Amino acid sequence: MTTVQALRADVTDAPPAPAGPPAIEVLGAEKVFSNGVRALTPIELTVNQGEFVTLLGPSGCGKSTLLKMVANLIEPTSGGLMWWGRDYDHVGEPGKKLVFVFQDPTLMPWARVRANVRLPLDLAGVPKSEGNSRVDRALAMVGLERFDASYPRQLSGGMQMRVSIARALVTEPNLLLMDEPFGALDEITRNKLDQDLLDLWFEKKLTVVFVTHSIYESVFLSTRVVVMAARPGRVLREVVIDEPYPRDDAWRVSQKFAAYARDLQLLLAEASRAGAAHP
Repeated sequence: MTTVQALRADVTDAPPAPAGPPAIEVLGAEKVFSNGVRALTPIELTVNQGEFVTLLGPSGCGKSTLLKMVANLIEPTSGGLMWWGRDYDHVGEPGKKLVFVFQDPTLMPWARVRANVRLPLDLAGVPKSEGNSRVDRALAMVGLERFDASYPRQLSGGMQMRVSIARALVTEPNLLLMDEPFGALDEITRNKLDQDLLDLWFEKKLTVVFVTHSIYESVFLSTRVVVMAARPGRVLREVVIDEPYPRDDAWRVSQKFAAYARDLQLLLAEASRAGAAHP
């Protein structure tokens, strides 16, 4: 029995939250771009360690902008953010690492899978012997250990996303930020990767913030869904998905799943009306 299978057999609820301060605190952070577009009104959001939080909303509501602000890829115009109770300068210390997975795999087409996965370690100057063992572990986590010598062009879209996730996991992060990573994939592949992602969340005790347009994906994955509205981007409502893990295909077709999906559909309709009212 694999570690993931054992977790599915034994775990009946979300993993216990690690002790300590929240992983993320967004403290009245607002974003106005140089062209005058107000992408986000002041946002207040707390993500506790061990949560799986999904940002859900229509296009243009600022989901990706908020995620990039959390990753410190863009700075807020006003307000601030805290990571593990401290400022960004302390991210990267032991127990305080974050990684960002983009919508596209963003792989080096000329490099084999192993070289793509170990890129962050090479940039960090990690010794080759240590790096090789970490790459092996990351590839095993995503089920690609037999494809380490392949080039990206030889892999399906889903497998390329697995390489991107392995490249994130090789850094041994605590906080995983994902910007709609499975949106371009077919539904069968997307459902499989959603399940694999939940298994990794359990196994590695990660904190995850995940952007999606899919109601069903958000219900399946999340401990909490943050519904956003546009013009300007803002948090409309938060919905706690108070259901135990592990979650499987039976959960997808349950009455409770359908009820959560219906509630979120109504909230998205409200978000669309709110956006239309602010051109």
